[in-house]
Amino acid sequence: MSVSGESRGRAQQMRDKAQQLSEAAERASDPQERQRLQEKARRLQEQSQQQDAGGDRDEFPPA
Repeated sequence: MSVSGESRGRAQQMRDKAQQLSEAAERASDPQERQRLQEKARRLQEQSQQQDAGGDRDEFPPA
């Protein structure tokens, strides 16, 4: 697999985990736990976006 393909795979895994955390936050009854899970999901989502942006730089532009 190429480096950019691996980066996209990691970014997708981060997005999946962020989604799981968001869903867990919705189910959490404790407000502090809900906030913690939402923050963690937000950070993972941001990291996945940075990963995507970084992966795009590794590819060659079309000729």
